[in-house]
Amino acid sequence: MSAPNPFGESPRGNVEPILNEVMHALDRLLDDGEATVIDLGRLPFGPGEIEELEGQLGTGEIKARLDALGASRIRETIYPGVWWLDHYNTAGELAGRYIEITRVPDILTSQEADIAAGRARLHELISRSEETALQ
Repeated sequence: MSAPNPFGESPRGNVEPILNEVMHALDRLLDDGEATVIDLGRLPFGPGEIEELEGQLGTGEIKARLDALGASRIRETIYPGVWWLDHYNTAGELAGRYIEITRVPDILTSQEADIAAGRARLHELISRSEETALQ
């Protein structure tokens, strides 16, 4: 008797190969620190396969939402280091769907220029506060 199939009664198109790619990407992340991005929009899916893949990966503890030229929803799956990202345009239409295998998705990391601009604004705030205190 064969072991039960974790993908349901019959494996479906791209679900099993993508899960295998995610597993190998986790190996690369752990062994070499190498991040991997899987662009789900570039892969052919049959009816219900995206939902099946999303169900297999589940929802973990961390969720984030960004609003920049449309909304982005980022969530960790039940597998730490595996992130599901949905990007929408300003009309609310899905513009991109990705799985990122990384410690933190790139979209959530602050850019150097943004950090420098924030530091400058904070410096200005502190300077104004000190000037007000001296008056």
